[in-house]
Amino acid sequence: MSDESQNRLGTPTPEELREQVERTHDGLGRTVGTPAPEGDLAAQAKEKAAVVREQAAAVGEQAAEKAAVASDQLREKAEQAARAVKDRTPEAVREKTARAAAQVREKTGQARRYAAERTPDPLLEKADRAATAARANRAPLLAGGALLVAFLLIRRSRGRNR
Repeated sequence: MSDESQNRLGTPTPEELREQVERTHDGLGRTVGTPAPEGDLAAQAKEKAAVVREQAAAVGEQAAEKAAVASDQLREKAEQAARAVKDRTPEAVREKTARAAAQVREKTGQARRYAAERTPDPLLEKADRAATAARANRAPLLAGGALLVAFLLIRRSRGRNR
């Protein structure tokens, strides 16, 4: 705007305002582009939704792969720990542990029969679900038991040496 196009109060004339609006409109048209027809907007939205779905699926696949790798690593570490405990446990201790486990199984069977005779059915169903879960996780439970026995035996032997 030049000084000539402004009136005495320093505001632009109507012609100057029209030119300014036209320049702004032209600039916006170049920046934004022409508005897309409504059909194009719907197509663009569908395309964007498809891209987002693909990205979400890829992220889900990556998460599943990472979880599988972590699970495998954890399983491997648990197996290594169980082997290490077994390797470090004397044969006599393992034999005693096996006999004790057999006795526990026998007593457990007796207790199960006794409980089944005197326990209401809804409680039996819950106990059956718990036993199934314990059977499914037998290896970690046995490894934990072996660790506990080994710890107690080591602690006991150190107490005698003092």
